[in-house]
Amino acid sequence: MQRARLTRYGLLSVTGADARAFLHAQLTNDIEHLAPNRWAFAGWCSAKGRLLASFLVIPSPQGFLLQIARDLAEPVAKRLGMYVLRSKVKIADESDAWAQHGVWDADIAGPDVTWHGSIATVRVAPRRYLQLGPAAELREAPNADEVQWTLQEIRAGRPLITRATQDQFVPQMVNFETLGGVDFGKGCYPGQEIVARAQYRGQVKRRMVHAVAPAGVALAPGQEYNGGMVVDVAPTEGGAELLAVVPV
Repeated sequence: MQRARLTRYGLLSVTGADARAFLHAQLTNDIEHLAPNRWAFAGWCSAKGRLLASFLVIPSPQGFLLQIARDLAEPVAKRLGMYVLRSKVKIADESDAWAQHGVWDADIAGPDVTWHGSIATVRVAPRRYLQLGPAAELREAPNADEVQWTLQEIRAGRPLITRATQDQFVPQMVNFETLGGVDFGKGCYPGQEIVARAQYRGQVKRRMVHAVAPAGVALAPGQEYNGGMVVDVAPTEGGAELLAVVPV
């Protein structure tokens, strides 16, 4: 079993009697019917249909936890809070209070989302898990580097929207619909009309691809690559592997 402490992610909590309805109305995926033992990949878009954040939405005993890029946690919590209005919803940035670990080469029994007290185990892929809990309680010692987890996420094709790539892509540009991150049958959410138009009128002219860069090429999210933009990147022994949105 390999375990790495994940520092590039933040965590938001969304609680209150209206938490489910609120998230369903804001995010690209179906949160209304999300079972307690399942998670969802989802995005939050601007009115122009551009992704402001990508989330792993995890049901919790108190409501929901949203895994997000660490550099977006605080500003997104504040901006999302502007839409609460009279809803019975509380949004909090729990990034400093909670620890997140990536675990792989492991077989942990149970459904996709399991809670043992205040510790959650989330199966994100076969033999690959996210564990999260209060920092004072999730104390297992890491024996691997976070870059190994990042590399697995890149190879799985799962994009992480960061401050450098915020408001740059409609969901289809980063393959959200192929990852189950968009429900085209649900009700309205910010940017829905533009996202639907891109889907049904074939207006997506750029797509995210996996690529390998040679050693000596310095890349970071938001940088230009092959006529497009880097979404995520991780170093390897021979150079780097990355996800980039490029013209198609």
